[in-house]
Amino acid sequence: MYRSVSLRAVVCLSTLFPAALLQAAPNSDVETLKQELLELKQRYEVQQRALAVLEQRVRQVEEQPAEPPPKRLAKSPADMRGNTQVAGTGAGAASGGAAGGGGAKGSSYGQSLADDTQPAQSVSNLYDEASGFFGGGKFSFETGVTYARYDTRTLILNGFLALDSIFLGNINLDRIKADNWTFDLTGRYNLDNRWQFDVNVPVVYRESTYQSGGASGGAANVTSEETVTQDPTIGDVNFGVAYKFLDESVNSPDAVLTLRVKTPTGKEPFGIKLRQVDSNNNLFIPDDLPTGNGVWSITPGISLVKTFDPAVLFGSLSYTHNLEESFDDISSTVNVDTPGKVRLGDSFQIGAGIAFALNEKMSMSFSVSDLVQKKSKLKPDGGDWQSVTSSDANAGYFNVGMTVAASDNLTIVPNLSIGLTDDAPDFTFSLKFPYYF
Repeated sequence: MYRSVSLRAVVCLSTLFPAALLQAAPNSDVETLKQELLELKQRYEVQQRALAVLEQRVRQVEEQPAEPPPKRLAKSPADMRGNTQVAGTGAGAASGGAAGGGGAKGSSYGQSLADDTQPAQSVSNLYDEASGFFGGGKFSFETGVTYARYDTRTLILNGFLALDSIFLGNINLDRIKADNWTFDLTGRYNLDNRWQFDVNVPVVYRESTYQSGGASGGAANVTSEETVTQDPTIGDVNFGVAYKFLDESVNSPDAVLTLRVKTPTGKEPFGIKLRQVDSNNNLFIPDDLPTGNGVWSITPGISLVKTFDPAVLFGSLSYTHNLEESFDDISSTVNVDTPGKVRLGDSFQIGAGIAFALNEKMSMSFSVSDLVQKKSKLKPDGGDWQSVTSSDANAGYFNVGMTVAASDNLTIVPNLSIGLTDDAPDFTFSLKFPYYF
């Protein structure tokens, strides 16, 4: 029994301490044992280095903040409200985790959830422009400039064709080229992201060139040209109030009701005299150019905005009612003053479009709009109402817009409108700069 225990002890000692048995081992086995011991030491050192590398990587992973998930460029307010609730829960869980250890990791994870609840700035700007409801701050101030280009031609034939190829009679070609510049100043106040009040003051500069040329019996006449300008003058100041009565949800859009009132602070178009150019009996030009409509008008409207990630759809509908006004002179004949009343034709406007957030700072929109206006009427004192020829209009536009978030408070909004009908300007370009306080 004692011999068996001693044998087991020797085996264990030889396993744990092979170097202690070197002297007892035969000389022929010493070198072999030394070699095995060296190999064991080398493998142990390799394992130690591998463990050190793994421990360093673990520490780096634990200390590194969690990467926030990428933001969705287009999200609906319903998504935002849902994410806000989840973010609050996540932040609380993160705080609990931080109390137990790993505080930096918990804080960054909660912060990443909080960041994702906010929409991309380009989407917020896009919502503002599409709905006309600027909810980025209590106060906002906007400056803008708009350029509109008109170029219309009218061919008047007074005669007949002889032998289907020769025109006998008078040919008159009338052309009007107009350049209109409008500098807008707009102030807005947003109350609890539910009500909005604004005032707009336009400053208008106009320049119109009138051309008329004709031919009679095959002989060409000299074309006459006259230019009339209107120095920068205040146009029709207008006020507006908007009420957001519906917030976007999964099944419903953002909906905003608007009401605008335009005042006749600009120069009215009635009573401006048309005088004949001495060098051309066919050419009549105005003494001045108007900068307003001359009447009060009321415009109720509604705008809708709905998100279909990653697109945003928007539409609007409005109706303008012009109030009847009396003027001391409604005649355009020189040296003739005719008092009377004016009833401008009412109009309605409809528009719809789609927009995309290109990145965190930029979005782009495409839309079409159409304005249809009824005929206007004049009534001289003591006379009857008379319709004004060609006073009705149908102006269609194709619009390409963009919003660029220059900073947290400043947005740049360029827009190009291309006229689709004869009554619309050839093109209109505007550049606006809303600033949020």
